[in-house]
Amino acid sequence: MLSPDKRTARVPAEPSANEKQPKASIVPTPADPGKNLVLTSARDQPRVDSRLLAQELRNQHRPVLALVDKYADRFEHFGKVLFQKAPSVESRTGQRERYALLTEDQAFLLLTMSRNTERVVDLKVRLVAAFQAARRASQMRQTEYLPTYHQLHDTLHALGADAAHERFLHMNVNRLVNKVAGVAPGSRASAAVPMQGMLIVAQLIAADALQGAADYREAYDRVKAALVPLERAHLTGEVRA
Repeated sequence: MLSPDKRTARVPAEPSANEKQPKASIVPTPADPGKNLVLTSARDQPRVDSRLLAQELRNQHRPVLALVDKYADRFEHFGKVLFQKAPSVESRTGQRERYALLTEDQAFLLLTMSRNTERVVDLKVRLVAAFQAARRASQMRQTEYLPTYHQLHDTLHALGADAAHERFLHMNVNRLVNKVAGVAPGSRASAAVPMQGMLIVAQLIAADALQGAADYREAYDRVKAALVPLERAHLTGEVRA
């Protein structure tokens, strides 16, 4: 038991080539019952890091992971358990630590192995909220983000620049949109609802700004200028992500 205590340069597939998703890994932060849980995206679904669960339970990670290993067949009733390795935050020699990225069902199975203390109940509530928010973000991505993404890049393609220039235009416009939305490169797929909203608005503004651009240079300048007001509003708190 756990202790309680062109078409060569056609619209890039999303995420674009310059936005490859990094290998899923997070460094857990100290447990704080008042904060939302941070999920990570791996294999196209939200997961929670076993190191983070151990911290939230005020437990060492090793016995938590030992439970996942011991009852591996039970955990795999809910899908294959994804294991990864990362440098241990406690190691001074760079030793790598093995950890699990658990799906929602796997995470709740793990928590059934702990007594229902206040801490455990609170963690269950926060897990429900975190995975619910992840589902909302995923739905928003499919119904609103991706259509505006393709609209923007279809408009860029229609400028008729040569393949090399078009590729860099796609990349540079993506960078502008990320900067305005406050999204790190490669993290769009796991962006929370507020950031998804910023991405959607920024892409709509960028697509509109491209109308009438004579070439790729003017297109970039138009997009950059059009996004300035949104970026200022974001920085001053008038628009929140």
